[in-house]
Amino acid sequence: MQTTEVIAKTAEGLEQVLCTELAELGATVTQTSKRAVHFLADKEMLYKANLHLRTAFRIMVPVNSFAANNPDELYRQACNTPWENYFGIHHTFAVAFTVNSTLFTHSQYAALKLKDAIADRFRKYFGGKRPSVDTRNPHFLIQLHISGNRCNLLLDSSGDSLHKRGYRSEQLQAPLNEVLSAGLVLLSGWQGECALLDPMCGSGTIAIEAALLQRKIAPGLFRQQFAFEQWKDFDALLWKRLKTDALKQSLPAAEAKVYGADLLDLAVRTALENAQNAGLPDINFFKADFIEDRKIIKEREGLIIMNPPYGERLAPADINRFYKAIGDKLKKTYPGFTAWILSSNKEAIKHIGLHPSQKHTLYNGPLECRFLEFRLYNGARVNGGNK
Repeated sequence: MQTTEVIAKTAEGLEQVLCTELAELGATVTQTSKRAVHFLADKEMLYKANLHLRTAFRIMVPVNSFAANNPDELYRQACNTPWENYFGIHHTFAVAFTVNSTLFTHSQYAALKLKDAIADRFRKYFGGKRPSVDTRNPHFLIQLHISGNRCNLLLDSSGDSLHKRGYRSEQLQAPLNEVLSAGLVLLSGWQGECALLDPMCGSGTIAIEAALLQRKIAPGLFRQQFAFEQWKDFDALLWKRLKTDALKQSLPAAEAKVYGADLLDLAVRTALENAQNAGLPDINFFKADFIEDRKIIKEREGLIIMNPPYGERLAPADINRFYKAIGDKLKKTYPGFTAWILSSNKEAIKHIGLHPSQKHTLYNGPLECRFLEFRLYNGARVNGGNK
């Protein structure tokens, strides 16, 4: 693989965080767009990006780009694409699509034409034989992106989304995915220098992603396989060296503790199991009521990151009282700490009773959220501007 511009997909609001990650990895960023960062990569950088990036969902390699005004033109151009350079008749493939065009009113039909073009090209050059389609677990996932009349064909180098680290054996209702959880920790600026607490931890993803960052553990080390391992030009020796290097850079448990607490026994058990799967048994998960209990960790300063309920199943008055209780608890019990809160409930946020010193807009699935920083000094309100 020659050096080429590839695309990393991320969550909306985490584009600059991903840019910083890529720069630290040694990559050259060429442009950013909504939920995507473009960067230059050779084979080694492609492998490293899949292995090390915490806030990327997928790394995609462009195969072809062309103008097409209808599905038949798309088919002809796709037929002229040398798919045999990437995979063979013994592989399986699937097509995923994103279409934003009045020229292609039936997105699935455009994807079907691409699938037919790939199959027909193989039939033409391989004596009627063709690779099979496997929509559940394909060797190769081809991404079709159409905007206006511009069609982009990309090969997904990741396979399963990179947020599927491989350590989560169970998940609770409405969990934060690993990419967003890592993004919250990175946006907070925490590098492991002080205690970190998630007092409403659920399945423990924020705390686990924080501990992985603190110990410089590459998130891709837990995965069984990446799609690029099926590619014709896969370099097994290079990949083995990169994984060995990643293991060597991992640090032992740090002095600064990572904590996760939750009201539910099931949540604590799930978080403990997930942490064990991630090789992080030193994370302190325990049952506690952040609102009703006294201070639940002994440290006098540190960072709190929480993702409280947004109130979908609560009356407005109840969720507003709950957020007020969060603010009161922070002010009275955690002076010296900095708290970050993620929520989609803009009205409830007002009842926290603290003025945020930083604000970020993020998306938890389809929900537009605010990620807010509150600095706590002697329980008093602190006025601050955005950094």
